[in-house]
Amino acid sequence: MKTTIFSAALGLSLLTPAAQAEDNAKQRFEHEGHIYSYSITRKGDMRLITGVEERSGKPFRLRVGERRVRGTVGSQQVNFPLRDVQPLDTAPTTLAAR
Repeated sequence: MKTTIFSAALGLSLLTPAAQAEDNAKQRFEHEGHIYSYSITRKGDMRLITGVEERSGKPFRLRVGERRVRGTVGSQQVNFPLRDVQPLDTAPTTLAAR
């Protein structure tokens, strides 16, 4: 289930040009009644997505490479192929911009 939620989050962040163009700008989305806020930072060929599920405060940190996504959700490790990422149908909302 965590893979589904975060692969949806990745799909949103990977396919939305506004999210890619504004590194470190806070974005948020809702999925199955949960609201997630996150930011994206580029480090070389890798994207680092860090955020939190707003209700529980559970943090997540995902490293997106060319073929795989690795990281943590709360204290649990996640690791899945990038091809499993599916986009959400909604656009992110900018919380703050620099």
